Amino acid sequence: MIPIRLAASAPREIPWVTRALCIALPLIFLLQFADARVGEMLIRVFGFVPGRLLEPELFGYTRLEALFTLVSSLFLHGGLVHLGGNIIYLWVFGGAVEAQVGSGRFVALYVLGGVAGSLVHAAVYPESTIASIGASGCIAAILGAFLILRPREPIVTLIPLVISWVLIEVPGIVFLPLWFGLQFLNGWLALRSAGGTEEIAGVAWWAHVGGFSLGMLFGSVTRWRSPKRSPAGR
Repeated sequence: MIPIRLAASAPREIPWVTRALCIALPLIFLLQFADARVGEMLIRVFGFVPGRLLEPELFGYTRLEALFTLVSSLFLHGGLVHLGGNIIYLWVFGGAVEAQVGSGRFVALYVLGGVAGSLVHAAVYPESTIASIGASGCIAAILGAFLILRPREPIVTLIPLVISWVLIEVPGIVFLPLWFGLQFLNGWLALRSAGGTEEIAGVAWWAHVGGFSLGMLFGSVTRWRSPKRSPAGR
């Protein structure tokens, strides 16, 4: 399922942070791939490596430098499909969440979701020396918050069939649990295959799980503190 847009009208406020991220992430991606050596250096230096977080001195890093990669890794991507998928989800869901929680809290959600995702990934693969990059944990946090804040919001969704594509409206309470279930299932299957090594997993599924869980917690706290909600969020 590919989300296209929200069926409800767009928020009155301009989602400045969402738009800025949708511009900044592709620009950073272009910088990565303008020169292969520069791209490799950026991933090597600023990517998040679980083993480096636990024992930074073995990699020539200080503890603070290793912690910094929890954030810097969120702005790098490994390929066009990786980037494109994140941008689509950010564009569709980010504006609505930003409008409801405010730009400042949205930035906190974005960063904390990515950090939470990386920490869960590190908990599953604590000895990994493979750099993990991407905003997937951040996007997952936005989806988790959206599920709590706007569960009935219809999402115009493109579904590929055998010989054609169809557009249908799927409520968030259906779309997002299905999305999360696929992430969890893939993460579980990756752990069971070939000893559960990250080399076999390929995708940091557990970062998606961690980010989504953080987003749901964030959304729950926001709803508890804000008794007045939009009709779509009831």
